[in-house]
Amino acid sequence: MEHVDRFHRQMLFQPIGEEGQQQLGRKHVVVVGCGALGSSISEMLVRAGIGKLTIIDRDYVEWTNLQRQHLFVEADAEKVRPKAIAAKERLQEINQQVEIEAIVIDANPDTLPPFVKQCDLLIDATDNFDTRFVINDFAHKYQVPWIFGACVGSSGMTFTIIPKKTPCLDCLLKVTPMFGATCDSVGVIGPAVQMVVSHQVTEGLKLLVKADQYVRSKLVLFDLWKNHYQMIDVSKAKNGQCSTCGHHPSYPTLQYKNQPKTEVLCGRDTVQIRGKKYDLAILAKRLKDFGHVHQNPFLVSVYVDSCRLVFFQDGRTFVHGTNSIEEAKSIYYQIVG
Repeated sequence: MEHVDRFHRQMLFQPIGEEGQQQLGRKHVVVVGCGALGSSISEMLVRAGIGKLTIIDRDYVEWTNLQRQHLFVEADAEKVRPKAIAAKERLQEINQQVEIEAIVIDANPDTLPPFVKQCDLLIDATDNFDTRFVINDFAHKYQVPWIFGACVGSSGMTFTIIPKKTPCLDCLLKVTPMFGATCDSVGVIGPAVQMVVSHQVTEGLKLLVKADQYVRSKLVLFDLWKNHYQMIDVSKAKNGQCSTCGHHPSYPTLQYKNQPKTEVLCGRDTVQIRGKKYDLAILAKRLKDFGHVHQNPFLVSVYVDSCRLVFFQDGRTFVHGTNSIEEAKSIYYQIVG
């Protein structure tokens, strides 16, 4: 049953109105990351009535996520469900009219192009700058606006990046200090997450309904606990010689030699290895020789000594329990040969 009054309150807001609502229904947004920021961003966009949402995330739901990642419930953690998949199911219950695409992959130079090329807006909900720089390069290569966001502790920051108009992330980092700590080292509180989300989604709505004159041109930084809030004019940071947004861009993070094949996940005592794709059902049978195996349609996990290995459909493996790439590789090849 279609409820014609679903967006009534939103359309009463004059800057959106009926015309803006119709525009939202035709737009495609890609959210990269489905943790604290991404799950809430996705929920707001789906409730707002966008036409299509693509969620890209490489991770699965853990118990520590439930404190601040609103779309997930205890059953998701118990079943080790991929975040993108769990999010899609909840979001479809909220609004069946939105086309939702859940992609369980690592966002990198090989995997992102098909999604960036076809979207109207990219929103950053990642937890590391390696991925953000890839988003930054692709956004400028394909001329797609994107919204940077980050939070840790009680602090957060966000900036709207529009190709050919604003400084890019690389320009920004050269003039503005970023967080050195991570959520895994100093924690994070839910309200700080929601503050960043509110800024990101509001900026996104402005862009989607073509209210460009209201798009914020300043970097926002805040600390809710210490009652700090500031907006910084960073327009002079735009650099004509920048390798991403300058006059002769080379998009450095998209070059093969700069792509990480193995990486330590920030603050998680975990190494990610990009390897061969396996048939998960066959792999699960092989892994039983090593110990108890957990399997669902999206991944297989097994404990080996003090480490837990999680194998994904796309060929990635998380080796939990070490931050040593060499140790992780040793355990990985011990199992897969």
